[in-house]
Amino acid sequence: MKKKLLVISLLLISAFMTFCYKNSISYNDIKNNIAQYQKPKIKYLFKKPVKVEKVSVNNDKDNDGKLDLEDIVEGARLDAKNKPIYKSVYYQGGYPPSTEGVCTDVVWRALENAGYNLKDMVDEDIKNNMTLYPRVEGKPDPNIDFRRVPNLHIFFTRHAESLTIELTPGDVENLKQWQGGDIITFDNPQHIAIVSDKRRKDGVPFIIHNSSPYTAEADVLDYWYPKITGHFRYTKNINND
Repeated sequence: MKKKLLVISLLLISAFMTFCYKNSISYNDIKNNIAQYQKPKIKYLFKKPVKVEKVSVNNDKDNDGKLDLEDIVEGARLDAKNKPIYKSVYYQGGYPPSTEGVCTDVVWRALENAGYNLKDMVDEDIKNNMTLYPRVEGKPDPNIDFRRVPNLHIFFTRHAESLTIELTPGDVENLKQWQGGDIITFDNPQHIAIVSDKRRKDGVPFIIHNSSPYTAEADVLDYWYPKITGHFRYTKNINND
């Protein structure tokens, strides 16, 4: 009986290790950062993959041959590759060093890769529409305003395309609205992330974000899902509004 239980245990361990390997999830990832890497989605493991159509928005702000949404994903992924540690600090001049950052820094870095200067755009919008930004409390501070989630939520609500905040795994039409390069805001806690172009088998996309210890691309959208306050697609220059 003990021998049979040992064999079963070894088979289960082997299956788990194979799953982690195939999904690029290491033991240390799970152990060290459960907020970034939630429990594997076992219920979707044996289902046929859902094919979700990629939506292209024909806009290339920086004229580099890549459309904006692709550039935004690339920029966020570069930040994840750099692994800036989560560090919430006030910086004179606004910008943290490339080795540090918070969730909002993933966003401006991603947009910068597409040719957009988020800091300048947010500062200008706050200057011209002060009363719309209660977080500013009537005293704009260019050193920090563009790095606050409430301010970014208002900015994107005003200047980006607002999309569904409903997420339905396996529903092709619903998932088609969730595209790589989209931006999502959350509450409780306040947070912001970039939607990845990488998806699970059930079609739910990964997100690229920094919720500590560093920026990462992770399968945690449904973990954050109940807290979503906004889903945006930004592919235009505010100066052209």
